[in-house]
Amino acid sequence: MSAPPGDEERRLARLIRAHNRWRGRGVFNLLASENALSPTARRYLGSDLAGRYTLPMKTTVGGEEIDNSYAGTRYTDQVERLANAAAARLFHGRWATTRPLSGHIAALSALAPLLPRHAKVLAIPPSAGGYDGYAAGFIPAILDFVVRPLPADPVSGEVSAAEAVEEIRRERPQGVVLGQSFFLFPYPLREIAEAAHAQEALVFYDASHVLGLVAGGVFQDPLREGADVLYGSTHKSFPGPQGGLLVTDREDLFAQVDPALVWRVFDNAHWHRIAALGQTLLEMERFGAEYARTVVANAQALGRALADRGLPLIGADRGFTQSHQLRLDRAELARRWGVGPAAVVRRWERQRLIADFEGRLGTAEITRLGLRPEEMGRLADLLVRAGRDGAKVGGEVLAWRRTLRQLRFL
Repeated sequence: MSAPPGDEERRLARLIRAHNRWRGRGVFNLLASENALSPTARRYLGSDLAGRYTLPMKTTVGGEEIDNSYAGTRYTDQVERLANAAAARLFHGRWATTRPLSGHIAALSALAPLLPRHAKVLAIPPSAGGYDGYAAGFIPAILDFVVRPLPADPVSGEVSAAEAVEEIRRERPQGVVLGQSFFLFPYPLREIAEAAHAQEALVFYDASHVLGLVAGGVFQDPLREGADVLYGSTHKSFPGPQGGLLVTDREDLFAQVDPALVWRVFDNAHWHRIAALGQTLLEMERFGAEYARTVVANAQALGRALADRGLPLIGADRGFTQSHQLRLDRAELARRWGVGPAAVVRRWERQRLIADFEGRLGTAEITRLGLRPEEMGRLADLLVRAGRDGAKVGGEVLAWRRTLRQLRFL
């Protein structure tokens, strides 16, 4: 007979229950990097697939050629093929893999096999809202790349077509990586791709933050606009499990990527995650357009409401955003409120309003909860009262949150 649970097991159980109450039912989550899974996708994460392997590749064992190193994978392999096909359809490619374990791993999965060692790569620098992983010392250091900055506005992160084209022509890179952590506006992608391809460079589009909006057709259509490879995280504006995917319209590129994954970038791809991702991809085929439109409409409405109440945001002259993100204006916040984003976010957290300390607000998860643009004024009131005045609005937040018991877009 097994022994009863010990103190640490009971403590762990209490922590999980507390987290589920707090983050799952007791706050408004405005983190731009998170979203809510559908009940069906969440159920697949807890399926028997969670402990299973598959390795569908031809190999020889004891002189006999086999198609898979494991027996018993008849359904696992079909799940993966279904998810890959859905990803290819949704993002307008012909080849896709859902094996990458994260957006960062998806980046490695694309860059490592497709660019040579010592390649020169242009990427938006962190100082202009770019992803830190593309900065010197991170992915470029692992792959022996030379990284140069792709020009972007240091405040809004916007990329000018003329400046980008000029830099591509001057630097003559082997790769151009688009994608940002602070991602408010689409790129002039056709112009960038034309300039890059004229230099025989590949264009990589990291859609980690905007993947759900790309899927819904409201941000931009990277592969049809000239990107060679689309990849990204599946749990930000895209409402899937934590993980990644990669899609391309070019058979020659996928023929290099796919064989380079197993035993190089990763081994076990976590097929319970792929099942949950497959479910989310299929859900997005049904409701993605409406979901994405509502996410952006909520972000723009929240931006207007916050600005009207005195919270300064980047991009006011452009309608604040065309994505799921809003970004606090650090300099103006310090001038008006006398604090930085971190202090405001700490005040929000104490009142059940969750954001990140970099000053980003995201509307993906609150959209899944059912909030609409006409309710953004009410939310803005709570954010400004708590953030500027230190008002104790946690009770109001909790009472409102308790009325939102079911996710939308299922």
